[in-house]
Amino acid sequence: MADLPKISIVTPSYNQANFIEQTIQSVLSQNYPNLEYIVMDGGSTDGTAEILKKYGSQLTWFSEEDRGQSDALNKGLCIATGDICAYLNSDDVYEPGALHKVGKFFADHLQVSWLTGKCRIVDRQGREIRKLITYYKNFWLLFKSYNVLLVIDFISQPATFWRRDVVKQIGPFDEDLHLTMDYDYSLRVGKQYKLWVLNDYLASFRVHRTSKSEQVREHFDEDLSIAKRYSRSRLLINLHSFHNSLIVAAYQYMQSANS
Repeated sequence: MADLPKISIVTPSYNQANFIEQTIQSVLSQNYPNLEYIVMDGGSTDGTAEILKKYGSQLTWFSEEDRGQSDALNKGLCIATGDICAYLNSDDVYEPGALHKVGKFFADHLQVSWLTGKCRIVDRQGREIRKLITYYKNFWLLFKSYNVLLVIDFISQPATFWRRDVVKQIGPFDEDLHLTMDYDYSLRVGKQYKLWVLNDYLASFRVHRTSKSEQVREHFDEDLSIAKRYSRSRLLINLHSFHNSLIVAAYQYMQSANS
């Protein structure tokens, strides 16, 4: 096996003191031998800085006002030096052993530039929820089709990694997007690079009352507008719109059932 590549992880954060320590520990406990970990905090006022100070010798962190999540990501990726890059939000976590699996996959498959894996959905306490949604996304991962991606965002951001050359080629995240900048980035990458799938769970995506993912209607309205940027196919856009209506209805049902 080739030497494991250097992996740079960027965590954008703002007032996530309730979760960021779990995020940090999930990265550092990987014991990946060639890791660069960068936390870009937007000047939190909830005690996040005090948590970051505890880990100052094990990561690089900044706490200053920014223009939002995409701005924080762009700043972090700009200073990242790893061969492989990814970002993990400050309320999500990596599964044990994830970085070793990712590093080995890239080392053994030099033709791979863009890699994603499976991702669980967990609640505030870290308990797995919404398993049907996870199975649904895993099903579409089998196809790895760009046309399907224009209809369904089946790529889980916390479980996605790129070679540094991809980040340089594609450029920064769109700072005008606040909910689905990851979907926009996937569609940009997908125009130039083949998607590879690692058939393993790499991360867990946390859902809680204050997470952006709970802005369901706004999220899917924004992702439809993004799909329209990259496709002129009336069929694909209509399918995307219809699919969004079904998913929004499903989420609203789940939210009402849990209220």
